[in-house]
Amino acid sequence: MFAEVAWWPPEASTTAHDVDKLLYFHLSVCGAMGLLVAFLLIFFSVHYRRRPGDVGPPPDTYQSHALEWFWTITPLFVFMVMFVWGGTIYFGAYRAPDDATPVYVVARQWMWKFQHPEGQREINTLHVPAGRPVKMIITSEDVIHSFFVPAFRVHMDALPGRYTSVWFHATKPGDYHLFCSQFCGTNHAGMVGTVTVMEPAAYQDWLHLNADGSLAQRGRQTFLRYRCVSCHSADEHARAPVLEELFGRQVPLADGRTVVADEAYIRESILEPGAKIVAGYQNIMPTFRGQVSEEEIIELIAFIKSLPRSGTPRRVENYPPPTTTPPIKPLDPRR
Repeated sequence: MFAEVAWWPPEASTTAHDVDKLLYFHLSVCGAMGLLVAFLLIFFSVHYRRRPGDVGPPPDTYQSHALEWFWTITPLFVFMVMFVWGGTIYFGAYRAPDDATPVYVVARQWMWKFQHPEGQREINTLHVPAGRPVKMIITSEDVIHSFFVPAFRVHMDALPGRYTSVWFHATKPGDYHLFCSQFCGTNHAGMVGTVTVMEPAAYQDWLHLNADGSLAQRGRQTFLRYRCVSCHSADEHARAPVLEELFGRQVPLADGRTVVADEAYIRESILEPGAKIVAGYQNIMPTFRGQVSEEEIIELIAFIKSLPRSGTPRRVENYPPPTTTPPIKPLDPRR
């Protein structure tokens, strides 16, 4: 008995349908043009061949400038349709909706590590809900990898030292292949995984099963363990910038520039604190490069994201981030 051959990966996301339609259009146009050129080449070769008795050079032929303009402008419009269509799909695929659920991805030789905001951590297996957008925030601990799920038609490089992101909206429950599509070493072919798409109710049950505290809770513990609270607090006279309501805000720098406090900015500030000095503060923070892991950086980012965004800021050491698990007791920053 012959095994079933999958000529085409399944369409399991909203992006997959749009990408496939564009691919069909490309194949149709390019295939039709290829057949037309091949037909004309054969036809002209036969029709205008040198026949017996023909001597001397062939007679001059009339050149139609209108035909030349038509042949030049028509393909231009066709390819512009491809360009605009493809650009629309590209920007739609890489700009996540505001309500997308973030999942942090750390790639390394040769595995995928996932961290959910609610606390679940996975290796080489990713559980996501159907019918809900999910944003993957990706980095690498060593070399360049690539996060590739054919059924979702999503692909994004995992780069050491920075964050990249891609999102998808899964539509069909099931198990789908996850590959690294960038050669990353001798065991590159073994860097595979599974994306399990679940019904929303089943996903919620799985999500809260054996969750080891939320990312924000673990980030709070990491924040206190490294004694960050000794400088970063809600006190406006502190030696370091206030972290409450920081994420997503415009931050003025000492050199006159302004940057957005996103994941990349916070990561850089932890590892290279002298790269962007906040206006009004001195460059006194030591680097934590080599001390904190990528997972701990992700936890710290989640903690900073969870800090209050409205009302009177509360002191960081007394703020338990929102979580579905019982709140942790406030820690004394002097410990």
